[in-house]
Order: sequence, then structure tokens, then C-alpha cells
Amino acid sequence: MRFEIPAGARDILQTLTGAGFEAFLVGGCVRDLLRGVVPHDWDICTSARPEETEGCFAGQRIIETGLKHGTITVLKGGEPYEITTYRTEGPYSDSRRPDFVQFVSSLEADLARRDFTMNAIAMDLEGRLRDPFCGVEDIRNGVIRCVGEPASRFREDGLRVMRALRFGAVFGYAVEEKTAQAIHENRSVLDQVAAERIKAELCGLLVGQHVGTILRAYPDIFVQFWPSLGPLVSLEQHNPWHCWGGWEHTIRAVEAAPAELVLRLTMLLHDIGKPACKSTDENGIDHFYGHPAAGAGLAEEMLRALKFDNRTRERVVTLVEHHDVQLPLRAQVVRRWLNRLGPEAFFQLLAVKQADGMGQAHGLVKDRLAQLDEMRAKAEEIVAQGQCFALKDLAVNGRDVIAAGVSPGPEVGRVLSMLLEQVVSGVTPNEREALLNMLR
Repeated sequence: MRFEIPAGARDILQTLTGAGFEAFLVGGCVRDLLRGVVPHDWDICTSARPEETEGCFAGQRIIETGLKHGTITVLKGGEPYEITTYRTEGPYSDSRRPDFVQFVSSLEADLARRDFTMNAIAMDLEGRLRDPFCGVEDIRNGVIRCVGEPASRFREDGLRVMRALRFGAVFGYAVEEKTAQAIHENRSVLDQVAAERIKAELCGLLVGQHVGTILRAYPDIFVQFWPSLGPLVSLEQHNPWHCWGGWEHTIRAVEAAPAELVLRLTMLLHDIGKPACKSTDENGIDHFYGHPAAGAGLAEEMLRALKFDNRTRERVVTLVEHHDVQLPLRAQVVRRWLNRLGPEAFFQLLAVKQADGMGQAHGLVKDRLAQLDEMRAKAEEIVAQGQCFALKDLAVNGRDVIAAGVSPGPEVGRVLSMLLEQVVSGVTPNEREALLNMLR
């Protein structure tokens, strides 16, 4: 079988093998080629020592990426290619990086240090494979399996726990039984992993097509780095609107949301405030009064803990806070919320409410879901027609207010806001003369 290898990678392989060294494509790029996916990165391993590799590419653009660990980066056509010497690794005292590496001459020894069998396959320039751990078969069967002893692999680098789950969510692969058991038993290794690294894997996992399968099978992993999820996982909901417990409802809402990070994060956290707000009435019906506001506070803390950027954090918190708001199907209501949130966030809120409803008792929410479709259409019409719902859309501005006799300062803004409210409510048309008459 022939594979499409970019010219830069081919040139590097040819240069190294022409100098008498072994050289192979390795890791994720080989895995993706075998899956029929175009790789994003091209990693190369070689029997050449770092100084020998540098010698092979003397005069070319080289970055000494991690020289003491045997890695240099060669730039070809503006694209970076990492080249790493065959190596074995010492213990991982910090559960992230090996304390030391030892360069070796054996490709098999190098592949043996890798995380999963599907990432422990090497390919030469002619497309021939070296696959000592049967990674090709695992790819063919859709299986995630550790190389060697699973517990050892996860204790070496705790992030591998999250990597396994991300692969499962994105590829739809099943985690092999012993590997899955080791994930559960060694989940505490995540305590040693930097928040930013967990966040990066979580983001990839959440937008995966098979995210629901992973959330169902591994709630304990998510609770490990976000303990606030624990009460939601065990939450029962005795309420006509809910035919599932808190965690299953959450999963179904995540699955129903478009595969966009902000929306999937919001659905994962939208009911995080429910356990603390739960009450049960005399008929045995559970209620969760105030849970959106409580959830917004918790979501803020949880997203800060994983070092999410401000824009993502603020948007998710806003959507959690408003996810349960009632939206009557009236044009003035739509314009008011378009003004309050802005078009992007308002359409996201509608998507959140849609996904939330998809995780509830369908017989009760089907009318609400139909109304959301109508509201989305109404909002799209308002935006497309350029109807006024923000100060920038008003037919008058601050200069007009001052000209009407209002002193410069905060009062100008208050008058403009009053005019906007009149227009949004449909009391006054957004016409310059009509608004000037109101000012007079």
C-alpha cells in the first residue's frame, strides 16, 4: 500500500537513510495514515544521535527543540518536522517527563516506551510498517490498548488517562478492558498533571462525536479534576420534566448540542448548581429553584481552575446563568435579548435551550422545542432586516441628545437607553424624526 507522504518528510527520510541511518515516520502521523486521515504533524524517529542528525541537515533551518531528549526540529517549506533519536526513558518523577533518556539503536525499544499500540507503529519511506505491538490490528478493530503494562503507562504520564478518553470520544474506539480498568484505578495520577494540559485534552474530547460514550463510562475521571461534578453524577430527579438522573440528562444534553466547544462545555456544566438547590415538595416532586445562578458561580470556579481563557469562561458562565430563562415568542422579547446578549450569544442560548430540552421528557417539551425553532427564525429575521436592538442601531446618537439640551455625561447614556427601550418594545419606530420629537 502506498501512502501520501509530504515532500518535506520524504526529503528528511531520504537524507537520513542516505547517510546510513535508519529513519521512520512514527506515532500519530502513521496512525492517521492507516485510518485514512490526513495527518497534521509528521514525526520522525531515527537511529542517528542528535549530533549526527544535526550534521545531516547542516546549513538548513534547525530548531534544537529538546536536544537533551534527542529531539530537533527541521523546517522544510515552512513546515516543522520533529526528528527524535531512538530512546528509552527513565522513571517519571513528575508524572510528565522522564527523569532521563537513554539513546538506543533499536527501533522496537523506542516503540515500547509509547503510550498506546496505535501510536507505536513506524513506517519507512516505502510504506513498510514495523508494528511489534499489533497496533495495526487494534486500529482495524477500533481498540485503544496500552503498550505493555497499562498501570505503568498511566503512572509515567497522568495525561495519558485523558488522551485515552479523547481518542475514544473522537475516534469512537473502545478502550480495551485492562486499559480501562487501569484508567479507573489510576485516576489520581491526574492530580499531578498541569491544569492547562487537562484542559487541552478535555476540549478535544468534548467536541468528539462519541463524547457521550466516554462520559457514561468514566464519570470518575471527570470528577477527579472537577470534584464539583460528583453530586451531579449521583443526582436523582423526581420531576415530570425529567426521565433521567442528573448525569444522564447532562450527557444527553451534551450529545444534543452542536460540536462547538462553548456549547458542549455549557451543557456539561449547565445543571451543576442543581444538587445544592434541590428541594422536594409534599408530593415527592423535586425542584431546583435558583440552580442557574448557583451553577454559574460553580462554572466560573471550575473553568478558572482549568485555566480556560476569559472569553470562553465568560461566555459559558453567561449561558449557564440564562439557560433556564423563559422566552415568550414575541418580537420585542427577541429584540431585548439580542440587545442584552448580542446576536452570537443569543443564538448560542437558543442552542443551549434546545439541547437541554432534548435531554428531558419529550412528550412535555416538544412544544417548547417547536417554539425555540420559531424564535430562532424570528431572531434571524430581525437581524437580517437590520431591526434596531442595540444602541448603535438607533437613528439618533449622543450628539442629538446633547443638542436637545441634555448635559454631557452619564445622563446622555441613560436617555439613549430609554429611547432604545421604546424602540425595542415597539412603542416608537426607529425613525430619526420620531426620536427627536421624543427628545424635544
